[in-house]
Amino acid sequence: MLIPTKILVPTDFSEYSSTALAQAFDIAKEYNAKVYVLHVIHETLRRTLDGYILNAEDIKKIERDMVKNAKKNLQDQVNKFPLSKEVEVFTEIANGNPSDEILKAQKEKGIDLIVISSLGRSGLARYLIGSVARNVLKSAECPVLLTK
Repeated sequence: MLIPTKILVPTDFSEYSSTALAQAFDIAKEYNAKVYVLHVIHETLRRTLDGYILNAEDIKKIERDMVKNAKKNLQDQVNKFPLSKEVEVFTEIANGNPSDEILKAQKEKGIDLIVISSLGRSGLARYLIGSVARNVLKSAECPVLLTK
């Protein structure tokens, strides 16, 4: 039987991600596990803006603002849950391909359970970028709990 000690919850700040986070907090409380909440700023944004619309200085300002906003959104999302006060929680922002960064965090932190929403981004972006949950499920080296 799996008794998780470190749980990773990727978030895109959607309500679906909040559902996954609620599940993770319940499991963490039950097994006294740590919760790592990760938001990944997708790399395609930089490639889209770089050299086409804005100069390097403007892009750096936008990236700083995105990180600042992501940190605030992470904290706001975590604070919605009373159980977040009863378990150890770590938040992190990464830049890159979401599924790659999630899998990298899993290895680096010794994560033994990933709780991820099967839904998140919607519309055209979902089809262009691909399914993060599917890629994580396929390549993770630990159990993955898929929520919806």
